[in-house]
Amino acid sequence: PRVCVVGSGPAGFYTAQHILKHHGGALVDIYEKLPVPFGLVRFGVAPDHPEVKNVINTFTQTAHSERCAYYGNVTVGRDVTVPELQQAYHAVVLSYGAEDSRVLGIPGENLPGVYTARAFVGWYNGLPENRDLKPDLSCETALILGHGNVALDIARILLSPLQLLRKTDITDSSLAALACSKVKRVWLVGRRGPLQVAFTIKELREMINLPGTRALLDPADFTSLESAVKDAHRPRKRLTELMIKTALEKPVEVQTAGAGAPREWGLKFQRSPQEVLPSADGRKVRGIRMALTCLEGSGDCAKAVPTGDVEDLECGLVLSSIGYRSLPLDPAVPFDSQRGVIPNSSGRVEGVPGLYCSGWVKRGPTGVIITTMNDSFDTAQSVLEDLQGGVLDISPSREGFGLVESILRSRGVRPVSFSDWEKIDAAEVARGKAAGKPREKIVDPAEMLQIIGH
Repeated sequence: PRVCVVGSGPAGFYTAQHILKHHGGALVDIYEKLPVPFGLVRFGVAPDHPEVKNVINTFTQTAHSERCAYYGNVTVGRDVTVPELQQAYHAVVLSYGAEDSRVLGIPGENLPGVYTARAFVGWYNGLPENRDLKPDLSCETALILGHGNVALDIARILLSPLQLLRKTDITDSSLAALACSKVKRVWLVGRRGPLQVAFTIKELREMINLPGTRALLDPADFTSLESAVKDAHRPRKRLTELMIKTALEKPVEVQTAGAGAPREWGLKFQRSPQEVLPSADGRKVRGIRMALTCLEGSGDCAKAVPTGDVEDLECGLVLSSIGYRSLPLDPAVPFDSQRGVIPNSSGRVEGVPGLYCSGWVKRGPTGVIITTMNDSFDTAQSVLEDLQGGVLDISPSREGFGLVESILRSRGVRPVSFSDWEKIDAAEVARGKAAGKPREKIVDPAEMLQIIGH
């Protein structure tokens, strides 16, 4: 059987890995729109979290299997359609993730100085489409909407001492911009309360221990929580206890390198953005108007309901970290635009036999790499069951990449192989070595293609 996987992030690679491991004869081709693989492991994981990127070693082993091939620089839906892939393969798995952001839907959202978390993270991580972002870091106060791990990542990158970032694979241009940054204070604002934050204890602890910074947590936000947290499950309990402890501690004098006040970050709760406020000349952000909320219900199901009161928070930079969003790929694929997912059951796309999905486009943009691994194994299992149960007819032989290659050639598209990627990888590592970093990412696809003589 020939199987094709669209997308080379964790969902794509884990799906391929599981099929190759549990079916001794399957051939798997992975398609990726960028020349370089690994999706959010490369472009989403924070530069100062290199240990999370170790999964790349596993993915590389999968790509080196003689039954696996990688074709980068191919945009499915444009260079080749999904029905064309279905003619070439016995099964097609869509694992292309979430390449858009949820919108706030409030006035002023498009003012200069307002960015999505996805674009900002893409900028410091070298995602080609965000390489020209040039965020304005000339203000003292930044405000991040959202209480997830991505929000904490961004706060940490904005406030980290430069000597810590210099040793990471953060891009050269964003390091230069951060070196000139005037941002000293970062507020992370959420609609709900401390018991509903979505970040995890590891990320919170890292933020609390960030050198040269101090946490601003208001003890009043945590007064009545001790009893409420008693019945919470252990991770939530430990997380809340750490916030309470941090809020109640006497502020320690923070030692900052050189003179000047320490940098600060804090959490604000039960505030929902109503509008982004423009400066007097209307050219940039001067603040954000928040509706104060009260909570109805408890625990993860609690809803934030506006009380009618508002509050203006001053800031010169707004980053909205309220979630990623998947987009439809091809008219031939059913898509639930309300939920931003492909309708499926256990990864089988509804109403289209032989078509599957895994990862964020299957279940929505939540969870960490391990969540995606389990989810992808679940989809791969569905493919294997359909192969074994005869649901997928593999009697007609399919040409796989042979057919796709002639389609791509007729459209002037030249795919990038995994060994091509390894040349780009070697060039990045060599550039990084010269600068004392693990790698210096190449952010321009044209330059990537030049390196491999495309």
